[in-house]
Amino acid sequence: MEAHMSLIKENDFLVSSRMGHRTESMDTKEIDVRSLSSSNHHTLPYVHKVGVPPKQNLWKEFSATLKETFFSDDPLRSFKDQSRSRKIVLGMQAVFPILSWGRSYNLAKLKGDLIAGLTIASLCIPQDIGYSKLANLAPQYGLYSSFVPPLVYAFMGSSRDIAIGPVAVVSLLLGTLLQNEIDPIKNAVEYRRLAFTATFFAGITQAILGIFRLGFLIDFLSHAAVVGFMGGAAITIALQQLKGFLGIKKFTKKTDIISVMHSVWDSAQHGWNWQTIVIGATFLGFLLFAKYIVRLPNF
Repeated sequence: MEAHMSLIKENDFLVSSRMGHRTESMDTKEIDVRSLSSSNHHTLPYVHKVGVPPKQNLWKEFSATLKETFFSDDPLRSFKDQSRSRKIVLGMQAVFPILSWGRSYNLAKLKGDLIAGLTIASLCIPQDIGYSKLANLAPQYGLYSSFVPPLVYAFMGSSRDIAIGPVAVVSLLLGTLLQNEIDPIKNAVEYRRLAFTATFFAGITQAILGIFRLGFLIDFLSHAAVVGFMGGAAITIALQQLKGFLGIKKFTKKTDIISVMHSVWDSAQHGWNWQTIVIGATFLGFLLFAKYIVRLPNF
């Protein structure tokens, strides 16, 4: 009987010890959960309440969009909080930047500009004569357009790297479009008037694009379209130079490759001018030699 009672006591002790362990484990889990929740509460970012922005009418939104698109750099910011006399000075410097940088000009810069001017002039004189021929104009007009625009830009421009003057593509387009309307040989006076009118309105268009800061429109042209256009213009210009290179007197007015090569083949039956071919080939070889010799490592 005593043995039976001892067994019952031992079983009660084991049960109570197991219950105690379960209670302790549950208390430990509860403490862990509380500590975890408290740590998560401290690590979570604090949520700030953001107020609803005020409503804007259509005109304010439209004006803000225009300002961001065309005047993102706020060109009039230097005029704010300035006196009337200071605003006049800043306005004159904005129109004529030479008034701003001219004060720091010295003889050392003049020497460099003189050398650069002579170097560019030696290149521009024959180049602009060729551009005037592309536009079917007299050579002096190419020289005028090469001298006057840089002179004006020196007072009203600020870039030291931009090239001002006639370019091959514009000269070719001008000559191609105008000769379809008026014969440059039979009606030379009317042709010049039409050329002056076209260049005048082209300048007005460029001025409007500059005033309204519409230069971003070039971003809508794909790179392939620009490269293709420039490549086609280069081929067309090279074909147009065959007239002077071969000494052809009667040459087609068309610019497509089939018409040009047909005109060259027809003129070959009457003979080409070998003197112009020798001179042209000599200068072309010299230009190619000068282009590749500068790439040599020991030059």
